[in-house]
Amino acid sequence: MPSIIKYYVNTIDYISLKTGRATMYLVFVMMFILILSFVTRNIINIPLIWIIEMAQFVMTGYYLLGGGYSMLTDDHVRMDLIYSKLKDKTKALLDSLTSVFLIFYLVVLLIGSISSLTYTLETNQRLFTAWAPYVWPIKTLMLIGILLMLLQAIAMFFKNLEKIKNNKRG
Repeated sequence: MPSIIKYYVNTIDYISLKTGRATMYLVFVMMFILILSFVTRNIINIPLIWIIEMAQFVMTGYYLLGGGYSMLTDDHVRMDLIYSKLKDKTKALLDSLTSVFLIFYLVVLLIGSISSLTYTLETNQRLFTAWAPYVWPIKTLMLIGILLMLLQAIAMFFKNLEKIKNNKRG
């Protein structure tokens, strides 16, 4: 693998690893928010209008920012009926092929998220709820999460090509 691609792969893997590990703690933030919701609604009888939406925002950030990490650690969902029985070279070949489709899909999502964030910023968009929060923070996280997944998908594509190349030599 050329050194520039190796540097790219190592850099993206590092960013995905650090982002994923930091994102793991959002589960505790969400748990705190939901416990606070229970306490304020059922114990002290002061329901907070923002609490459920905030939990949804945190959960959205959690799964969007954790996407690259789950790809890096191979924890994503895969149909494993036949895949686990294949040789490493065949797995890498299939992963390379499906990576092309994943990268195309993520590019389309990225273009859509940029368009959506631009619209949100231009119109100062808010949700139509009692709390009426601004939408730009979650759409920014959406853009960052999709970008990280795209960069990780490209890195995984290069890793799979390297596996195919190394298996042909061996």
